[in-house]
Amino acid sequence: MLIRVPAPHEPLSSEITSRSDYLNRRQAMAGLGLVAASPWALAQGPAAPGGGKLPKLAATRSTLAGAVVLDKPTAYGDATSYNNFYEFSTDKSEPAAMAHTLKTRPWTVMVEGECAKPGRYDIDALLKLAPMEERIYRLRCVEGWSMVIPWVGYSLAELIKRAEPTSKAKYVQFTTLADKSQMPGLRSGVLDWPYDEGLRIDEAMHPLTLLAFGMYGEVLPNQNGAPLRLVVPWKYGFKSAKSLVKIRFVEKQPLSSWEQAAPQEYGFYSNVNPNVPHPRWSQASERRIGEDGLFSKKRPTLMFNGYEPQVGQLYAGMDLKKYY
Repeated sequence: MLIRVPAPHEPLSSEITSRSDYLNRRQAMAGLGLVAASPWALAQGPAAPGGGKLPKLAATRSTLAGAVVLDKPTAYGDATSYNNFYEFSTDKSEPAAMAHTLKTRPWTVMVEGECAKPGRYDIDALLKLAPMEERIYRLRCVEGWSMVIPWVGYSLAELIKRAEPTSKAKYVQFTTLADKSQMPGLRSGVLDWPYDEGLRIDEAMHPLTLLAFGMYGEVLPNQNGAPLRLVVPWKYGFKSAKSLVKIRFVEKQPLSSWEQAAPQEYGFYSNVNPNVPHPRWSQASERRIGEDGLFSKKRPTLMFNGYEPQVGQLYAGMDLKKYY
């Protein structure tokens, strides 16, 4: 018989949402653990931008080791009203009100570069590409705040495997939508648009790296990166690019948007690391959004955001203060 010993990064029992509270939360995500015949099922969800209701996105509970944390999930209202989405506004309170201009249908994602099977994927094809899972991940922003979000999607590796990257594919570059008619924030000069991000191929292929289409059991709200986004839970949140339109396999390390804008402050890897301060603030602690009001008391930041047992081997032998 196998006896599981909790890892040091796991929360204390006092921090874990009770079984009854979790099962009552939105009727346990309308019965998670049951797979619907279709990836879409209309339900009375939260209000969508511009009115109406967001459709429900059915998923199984994730069985991936390390994929689910037992911290209390951030309230839906907090997670959908406190957003960094500079394509709409640099004010975190504004994307929720402004993102109704984003048109998520039709939507396609181009997969290209150093791969044997490039192609253009329609959003509906991507929704059916692999079974959906709910994964409750910690989200840590480089600004020092954090959330816990139940995402819905599947490992990015499912899409990567279908593209069949060649031996030259050492990195994966991600590009997001940049349309001034839909995104008023693009008129600002805060970044050089479109927004680009990148991962090493082994990071992109890691099972924890998620291609997310929903959260809290519904499709992604526009302000959270609809209709699909990246979620890399052991890295700072800006690495998880929103509203993806292109995935490109490349041989050389791509330049990400924040590296280009402020190379003295943002590195390519951007792993959550309490031992490496940002030039303008410490990363040793964080505030969890929604606890005790908008901001909670500070809590210690976890190495790799608590996912060190799952991803630490990716960086074996690297100087994590140099390759930040």
